[in-house]
Amino acid sequence: MRSFISNRVQQIPPSGIRRFFDIAASMDNVISLGIGEPDFVTPKTVLDAGLASLKNGRTHYTSNSGTMELRTAVSKHLQRLYNVEYDPAMEILITVGVSEAMYLAMIAILNTGDEVIVPQPCFVSYAATVSLASGIPVPIATRVENNFQVTAQEVEAAITRRTKALLIGYPNNPTGAVLERETLEEIARVVERHDILVISDEIYDRLVYDTHHVCFSSLPGMRERTILLGGFSKAYAMTGWRLGYAAAPIEILEAMNKVHQYTIMSAPTTAQDAAIVALRDGEEAVEEMRQRYDRRRRLIVDGMNSIGLKCFEPKGAFYAFPSVRGSGMDDAEFAERLLTEEQVAVIPGRAFGIGGAGYVRCSYATAYEKIEQALERIADFVRRHG
Repeated sequence: MRSFISNRVQQIPPSGIRRFFDIAASMDNVISLGIGEPDFVTPKTVLDAGLASLKNGRTHYTSNSGTMELRTAVSKHLQRLYNVEYDPAMEILITVGVSEAMYLAMIAILNTGDEVIVPQPCFVSYAATVSLASGIPVPIATRVENNFQVTAQEVEAAITRRTKALLIGYPNNPTGAVLERETLEEIARVVERHDILVISDEIYDRLVYDTHHVCFSSLPGMRERTILLGGFSKAYAMTGWRLGYAAAPIEILEAMNKVHQYTIMSAPTTAQDAAIVALRDGEEAVEEMRQRYDRRRRLIVDGMNSIGLKCFEPKGAFYAFPSVRGSGMDDAEFAERLLTEEQVAVIPGRAFGIGGAGYVRCSYATAYEKIEQALERIADFVRRHG
């Protein structure tokens, strides 16, 4: 029988993260620093709102765009935090997580062969989503010497006549890097000069440490050139609720909504009702979780450095990205042997694209005590292998 799988899908490699999850799931006594998911339960007030939604019979479709109440809440949220205004009726779309929003953005703007610049290391789905939309991802390797920040010069050097957009994700997964305002402003000038779009994934915007997050669309002249992606999974510990949003100029948002109508219909009603309460009442819970992440961040960075695995200091998200070059192993061998010998799961940096080789991603979205145990096991592993 002939193969019925499209060439487009066949050419996309499987996730470099999933393999380690599958191996770890088959083992006992594993401490996972691999999963990028909060270990906190969704705040109680948000849980209660979801339960009340179900009990009140809120089990039907909403508008394709999402409930007006939630879109209005998102609009006010962005205005309050970043002083950027979006019309909730025409410029905000509620999606099934940021992953759907990313896919919608690519399908809406890309023609076959259009190029999207993708600074790496980055979340594993970025380049794949470009390819699924028949675009061509153009990677740029960021470097620890520049705090894993992509520069305006690097972006400009990658632009060709086929460039349609720049895709950035800061605070960054897997490095924890945060783009400084000056760098963002320089990138904005390049974007305007070459007349391209920016897709800005800001899902970790609330989880920053010793710095401030700058929303890309809040920069002068960038609102009309930006597809802003955000959601509830990380800051509000709502990964399983599967809820995100996109904010964009009307023409782009309408195109995204057209694809959304035919593929999803609408985001889960229960999750939307819960998210309204998250935005309205969740600030105290967000700040408590952020402070606890910050404590874990200091533990894991100091721990890795003391072991001899030089660790970049993350300023956002909940990942550390230590170099393992001093171990004499590459990142894939290090991760595999650490898992089999010490039952600690980390993710090889190469899974996140160019620039990631020689590093491993360690999530500190797990209990402080487990991180302490993991560091002890990693220290034993490194000592044993010289």
